[in-house]
Amino acid sequence: MSHIGLSSQSCSSRSACLLGMAAVCFLIDISGGASSSRDSGFADSLEPLNRFPRMVQEYFVDQIRRVDAEVERRYAELKNREDAETYVQTVREKIESCFGPWPEKTPLNPRVTSVVERDQYRIENVVFESRPGFLVTANLYVPRGRDFPLPGVVGSCGHTNNGKAGEPYQSFAQGLARLGYVVLIFDPIGQGERLQYPDEQLKSRIGVGVREHLYAGNQQFLIGEFFGSWRAWDGIRALDYLLTRKEVDPQHIGITGNSGGGTMTTWLCGVERRWTMAAVSCFVTTFLHNTENELPADTEQCPPKALALGLDHCDFLAAMAPRPAIILAKEMDFFDVRGSETAYARLRRLYGLLGKEEGVSLFIGPGYHAYSQESREAMYRWFNRATCVSDARAEPGLTIEKDETLWCAPKGQICELKSRPIYSFTAETAKTLAAKRPKEFTLPQLRSRIRELLHLPEARETSAPSYRILRNWRSRGYPKPRWTTFVVETEPGIQAIVYRLGAEHLPSRPNADSSRAILYVAHQSSDAELRTEPLIAELIETESGAALYTVDVRGIGESRPDTCDENSFLDLYGSDYFYAIHSIMLDRPYIGQKTHDVLRVLDWLGSIGHEEVHLVGRGWGALPATFAGVLSGRVTQVTLKNALTSYQEIAESTDYAWPLSTLVPNVLSAFDLPDCYEALRVKRLRQVEPWDPDAKPLAD
Repeated sequence: MSHIGLSSQSCSSRSACLLGMAAVCFLIDISGGASSSRDSGFADSLEPLNRFPRMVQEYFVDQIRRVDAEVERRYAELKNREDAETYVQTVREKIESCFGPWPEKTPLNPRVTSVVERDQYRIENVVFESRPGFLVTANLYVPRGRDFPLPGVVGSCGHTNNGKAGEPYQSFAQGLARLGYVVLIFDPIGQGERLQYPDEQLKSRIGVGVREHLYAGNQQFLIGEFFGSWRAWDGIRALDYLLTRKEVDPQHIGITGNSGGGTMTTWLCGVERRWTMAAVSCFVTTFLHNTENELPADTEQCPPKALALGLDHCDFLAAMAPRPAIILAKEMDFFDVRGSETAYARLRRLYGLLGKEEGVSLFIGPGYHAYSQESREAMYRWFNRATCVSDARAEPGLTIEKDETLWCAPKGQICELKSRPIYSFTAETAKTLAAKRPKEFTLPQLRSRIRELLHLPEARETSAPSYRILRNWRSRGYPKPRWTTFVVETEPGIQAIVYRLGAEHLPSRPNADSSRAILYVAHQSSDAELRTEPLIAELIETESGAALYTVDVRGIGESRPDTCDENSFLDLYGSDYFYAIHSIMLDRPYIGQKTHDVLRVLDWLGSIGHEEVHLVGRGWGALPATFAGVLSGRVTQVTLKNALTSYQEIAESTDYAWPLSTLVPNVLSAFDLPDCYEALRVKRLRQVEPWDPDAKPLAD
């Protein structure tokens, strides 16, 4: 065990590793289409080509290394108190732009549903409304035999199925109460008593914790909301409730949490000014270490625009400087302890310039990811130093309660008390946005909105993209006898993989034997779909005079990432999600990047003499094809197969199957897919078997 800035005693860990960030195995299966092939031997035996499996990972690492270098530079350039004070104010403003605007504070309408009496404290099982009709379940631990008011602490839970009843969270709540703190610990959305997708047996039909977080959070992006803000708002309202209690001293208010609760503790330090002390367990590292280590994080752990604004974990603690904050890390945590040390070094410099170098500390305990006893004891000592409420250095004896003892609802689920599910708020906001959107758009208006939402430049490069020609492989069973692979650079570090099918192989530069070309944007793999997709065979038969090209945009097919976990691409928590959520933090939506790839390939086709392009997209590929079709004057015809009907329908649905990589953040404030389809009518748009929010063909 090591520690910096706080004396400690060595103690054995009393809890096992809590894998709050454990991989999620829920698969999104929207493969669709035909499974038969003209050459079943090829279809059955060939793995899809993937010659660039690390391209996307290394691209994102490079982007975030640049951000990290800028963060490091800004901290290094702080020279005096004025610089430090300016920095604190600047990060507060940046954080607000990620999380705000906040909703209006409405009545909490708190009620105590039951009381549990214990020897040194009582537990009040409390329900309050963080938003109208949106209930929060909590336990209030109130010491007995003490003179009030006492310091108060809000506890934030990590990814335990039973939320506030989880052993490490009961432990620190009991420990603090026995030392003389009033503690309010509340269930996170999607955990404990706050399942948002309960079945008839009051079990989550989506999956507790991570799965519910992603499922609700990804959907919220469509309406411009951030699940992390909803989670943080619960914490702010929990503090509001705690401060209504006469037992609490408002001059001493702390926040602590572990893992996902460490995330919320970190964010709450950044967005709420009333904390007087904080202890963050098993979260604070750097965004760069998480990216380099291929560590997925929940939706709420990835604030929109955070990386684009140059924010890192340490900045959220900087926002509360110079008030005391301690980082509690673990030597074997998947939240890389090297990043914890980096965060601490940056904060120590900032706090030192503010005259409070001792106001920030780092404790590194032994073992794996957990709010273990030695970490909790470091937290107790840190809070005691700030409050002088106790001189205890070890954890008091604890008695872990049964879950049922801590329930606020009769059977342990808030739906019993008629709490509104989070997706109902998303649907309601989506309907409000739909009523505000224009009913019709001019083409320039629509193009402007697409560029703005996808973060595409008004004008792309005028020069044609550079490209490579790969050596040809043996036959892949494609519907034409020869094929050539072109690797088209759409931006530094990113290549779109383009196949040209024809009667001959092209070992040198391509030429346009026809002014007209077909460009097929693949759903998940050009190589696989060339063998199995009937639409391609139809195009070859009906447009024999046009040159046929297919494209894998970044992140699919030939550049499908092999990161995060083995074969995780289609997992809800896998590699496709990993880059989509990082794109949101970089303020450059992943689907916008894919649309950029299509547009640059269209530029490339124009550079070799194809002046008219029939743009075809299927499934996931139908979406960037749609946007590129609206934006590009070179596209004269559009065919979309298995295209999503509308984003509005996803936002209004309880269930959906489209991944985050296909969603446009805040799109419903500006336009929807039917607006694009209407604009494409002049390009002879043909829709084939559109897919609904569940990624299934529309019912006849």
